[in-house]
Amino acid sequence: MIEVPRPEAAFAESEAPADVVRRQYLASARGDLGALRATLADDVEWTEMAGFPLAGTYRTPKGVTGGVMERLAAEWEEWTVHDDRYVVAGEDVVVLGRYTAVHKVTGRPLAVRLVHHFTVRGGRIVRFEQFTDTALVREAMTP
Repeated sequence: MIEVPRPEAAFAESEAPADVVRRQYLASARGDLGALRATLADDVEWTEMAGFPLAGTYRTPKGVTGGVMERLAAEWEEWTVHDDRYVVAGEDVVVLGRYTAVHKVTGRPLAVRLVHHFTVRGGRIVRFEQFTDTALVREAMTP
């Protein structure tokens, strides 16, 4: 089933998998790491793909925000995840979208497609896996 993201007020308390994922993206966009952590299970496994500058698997909500979101904010200006399309099958949510940003050191812009795969149980994200063109990300980081 394909879903289109709804306005934030429509799903503020919903435990539906797509609504939980959307809350995570909105919290990230606002820089609200507390609200973002609230969408993550205590035993979350968050995997940034091999070749990505933050490659690896992060665990715990604080591990995810400290190891990923805070580092992205430190290295990139206007890091934005555009969550364009949601495909939902039970507890699995696949998001097709884009990253846009400007690298703080090189000044080079980034515009790259992404696929995010989330697993949501009990109203919390328990697993995340990222897919993107890591060569384009590294190119934006290279002087």
